[in-house]
Amino acid sequence: MYRTLSLALITCCVAGTLAAQVTPPAARPAPAATSALTPMPIDRIVAIVGNHPILWSEVLDVINAQRANGLELATDSAGQMAQARDQLGKLIDEELLIAVAKQYKIEVGDADVSRQVDDQMKKVRAQFKTETEYRDALKRDGFGNDIELRRFFNEQAKREQLQQKATDSLRAHGRLSAPASVTDEEITTEFKKIKETRKRPTTISFRQIVVPPIPNATELKAALDKILAVREEAIKKGADFAQIAKRESMDLGSKELGGDLGWNRRGAMLPEFDAEMFRLPPGIVSGIVQTSYGFHIIKVDRVQPAEVKARHILIRPALDSNDLKLARLRADTVLMLWKAGTSYDTLVARYHDPAEIRSFPDAYPLDKLPPDYQKAVEGLKTGEFTKPFDIPNPESGKPKIVVFQVTARVDGGDYTVNDMRELIRSSLAQTKQVRRMLDQLKKEQYVSVRMQ
Repeated sequence: MYRTLSLALITCCVAGTLAAQVTPPAARPAPAATSALTPMPIDRIVAIVGNHPILWSEVLDVINAQRANGLELATDSAGQMAQARDQLGKLIDEELLIAVAKQYKIEVGDADVSRQVDDQMKKVRAQFKTETEYRDALKRDGFGNDIELRRFFNEQAKREQLQQKATDSLRAHGRLSAPASVTDEEITTEFKKIKETRKRPTTISFRQIVVPPIPNATELKAALDKILAVREEAIKKGADFAQIAKRESMDLGSKELGGDLGWNRRGAMLPEFDAEMFRLPPGIVSGIVQTSYGFHIIKVDRVQPAEVKARHILIRPALDSNDLKLARLRADTVLMLWKAGTSYDTLVARYHDPAEIRSFPDAYPLDKLPPDYQKAVEGLKTGEFTKPFDIPNPESGKPKIVVFQVTARVDGGDYTVNDMRELIRSSLAQTKQVRRMLDQLKKEQYVSVRMQ
């Protein structure tokens, strides 16, 4: 069930008690006898999908959450009921996909969503200046404490992943393969709906070479000796890999999760890491894997078609100020050679950190670049280079150095229908494919709608 505090706070739209029952705006009250939403009992079952009931209160929760995010409630009872039916339809679609996930025996555990939940909790807490304000808001919106809010986020995140995995499975089984046609008239109609809300930002296309500091031989040997010792401990009978990761791993993103990387498909990791992760059978600790991050050992927890759930421990060689100084000298060399005509691919092969993206050939919004990049490219035209500049690397504590070239720049303005034609066509086609699939699922599963 949707709860209002979570969605409202994340979007900075906390405004009073959001969990109240939906009623027409006070300025234009509707008589109680004719209100479409208020006379129905809160616990009324308004639909059943399979053996899962959907309650009227769930529909109200969705509407209230969307009101907190800007939805305008219709002022007449017929309009309110139309909005309620629309939200009920979306809840039915969700339950259809959850049922498919069960059929395919898809599982999503707490560990699979822990990072997402942690981020949501942090975003909520950040909206309040004091702990007292935070606790008061929790209670006001129906959460007794942090644990209840986390439980809510946890269940919602698992439901979202189940729906996504169910859709992916249906796609893999060909249920979304039939093409859906989109007419020029539909594209034009959709463009008219969105053109006033969309402005083309200033965009750039670019390519870059990110030069990392390279640890010296002494630190490399120390890190290798350390990972060998950690592996020796990890392969002992009865050793707890997760506990060792919490104690020893230098990967800030997974350390507190016992090295858990969640589910990953091929190509999500660096090539050396990816190859070893997909080679391992569950329960076996890998040999030493070296990447640009450092030295790793990997242990696969579970395997399912096209995905692996694994943990790792990272030992990163230490860097010193001399390593950073040498990296800056290499970056200066890269810029000189690049401007002199040396092949970009040649420079990438020799100097670029494979953990960083090489280029972005499609138009990228200038205002979406990190602040360091925005400052470095200010005023640059197509074909021009930045001077080498630092970007932070919290993992190592030492920055990397970027040499960046603008390959295309387009100033912002209004979109035309031709600018967005293919994007709209693709979006409408996908929407039609999904709608067709969901309508077919309704025929295959028991669906009873009890709200007229």
